[in-house]
Amino acid sequence: MFQQTPASDAAAPALGGNANAMAMQQMGFHDLLKNFDFLGWIVFVVLVIMSFASWYFIIANAIRNSMVRGRADGVINGFWSNNSTQDAIRELEAQPKGEPFSKIALDAASAVAHHQQAAAGGGRLAESLSRSEFIDRALRQAVARESLRLEGGMTLLATVGSSAPFIGLLGTVWGIYHALIRIAASGNASMEAVAGPVGEALIMTAFGLFTAIPAVLAYNFFTRSNRLTYARFDEFAHDLHDFFATGARVEGVAPTQK
Repeated sequence: MFQQTPASDAAAPALGGNANAMAMQQMGFHDLLKNFDFLGWIVFVVLVIMSFASWYFIIANAIRNSMVRGRADGVINGFWSNNSTQDAIRELEAQPKGEPFSKIALDAASAVAHHQQAAAGGGRLAESLSRSEFIDRALRQAVARESLRLEGGMTLLATVGSSAPFIGLLGTVWGIYHALIRIAASGNASMEAVAGPVGEALIMTAFGLFTAIPAVLAYNFFTRSNRLTYARFDEFAHDLHDFFATGARVEGVAPTQK
């Protein structure tokens, strides 16, 4: 009465499931490296280099910014609390080479000394530029120089954040192209034929995002942090200008543009 199911029919689903499972195992990172062609290797190496470069500048900028902001109050308060200008200058000279606030103050002091020497010698510098103008010029150059140093690596972070997803997308498109080539060559769209190229495409997409996201977050964070430091540069420079130009610090007055 009952018809017995052939053994081959019962085994077919199991064989298909095993084939799909084995095909899914070809979508790992190890298989990705084995199946790379020339363009795939170029995309992969570029993303690796961009990732290492961005993380280098992320760590370097984080250390530098924390040191600058950590020392800022000590340097500024130490300068104003010193009763002797010469003692304050010696204290500034003892600061680390990469400390920006001390370098701005030292440039202002150097400009004052230079102008005084020119005025004593009857040079044309003292005639063409007043003491206030000469100090203002030196402070602007110092602030611009130290601000530029704080921006080290920011261009690279912006470039990585904006271009890494598209480079990863190039690898994705190339992987899908390989999948279509395999389908055309084999005549079927089975999982076994397309698993490797599709896995390559998905991994390259993820790798591009993994490279870009930290760079974008770091760029936004450092942009905000640097903006606060630039504001302190300007505030300190205005106070220095008033001090070296008039001999006294003007407190409680909004700085005016000169």
